Amino acid sequence: MLTITTTDWRDLAACRDSEPSLFFPVGTTGPAVEQIEAAIAICATCSVQEDCLQYALETNQESGVWGGYAEDDRRRLRKRWLAERRRRAV
Repeated sequence: MLTITTTDWRDLAACRDSEPSLFFPVGTTGPAVEQIEAAIAICATCSVQEDCLQYALETNQESGVWGGYAEDDRRRLRKRWLAERRRRAV
């Protein structure tokens, strides 16, 4: 009998055992800067970073660090991503 196992990308994420609040800092200045940098450093070691970023872009995650991108950086990236999708659809 064949058993098929589907693994969700989140099961492989480097952040899965980290404190979730690390990835959702309050603000973008002061202590939040160090928190963002720490979260991005974890993302940099992650084997599913691209999947995480893709999920964040597709579901418009506005808060937190996803796929190695903080909120402002991801917002700019999402605008380019949406423009590219519109160009491909035409």
